Amino acid sequence: MQKAERLNDIVHHLRRMHQAVTASVLAEAFEVSPRTIYRDIQSLIDSGVPISGEAGVGYMIDKSYHLPPIMFDADELEAIALGIGMVGNWTDEKFAAKAQSAYKKIQATLPAPLIQELHQISTFSAPSHYKIPWEVGFTQVRECIRRKNKTKFTYLDLQNQNTQRVIWPLALISFSPVWLLAGWCELRQSFRNFRLDRISNFETLETRYPNDKHKNLASYLAQIKHD
Repeated sequence: MQKAERLNDIVHHLRRMHQAVTASVLAEAFEVSPRTIYRDIQSLIDSGVPISGEAGVGYMIDKSYHLPPIMFDADELEAIALGIGMVGNWTDEKFAAKAQSAYKKIQATLPAPLIQELHQISTFSAPSHYKIPWEVGFTQVRECIRRKNKTKFTYLDLQNQNTQRVIWPLALISFSPVWLLAGWCELRQSFRNFRLDRISNFETLETRYPNDKHKNLASYLAQIKHD
């Protein structure tokens, strides 16, 4: 790892921490010696980065500090381009347009050598006939999740039985070519996954679901981790 890249990553690392981080912990994280970390921290402080602390005690950074525009290496750009291509092929037009807009903003900040790297990308996501269509609005579902609106819809289960569901939508999960809507189901009083292609008559309800630590995304993820 180049020193400039490591310095940038150290700043990001410190910004994520809620308590002081020792040089030994940073050295292990970045696979360098504590002495190198001491020098790196001093270089950052000398350049004006607001880091406080000392060797043997730990370092913290002022969370109000903002990094200059992020630079990407060639592999990171290729990963971003691939992800944006997959969004375009596996979501909907509105979300794909947002992905393209983000990509253009990234391109606008790149120096000439990295623009050249973009022209040499050789990893792509192609449209697939395996994509399973759905009638529910992908963007509408995302907005319900973001705004914590309850949703109501008809669901066709694997036994081809229709049921009416009201759920607290928590996440959209891709198991290509299937998309799942994860949420707390009021009918079953438990977490459930619903295939988008089996949902019909989708409605956004005005009611917002409360913050309940037993019915939120963290609880859902903890449950599926142990199932």
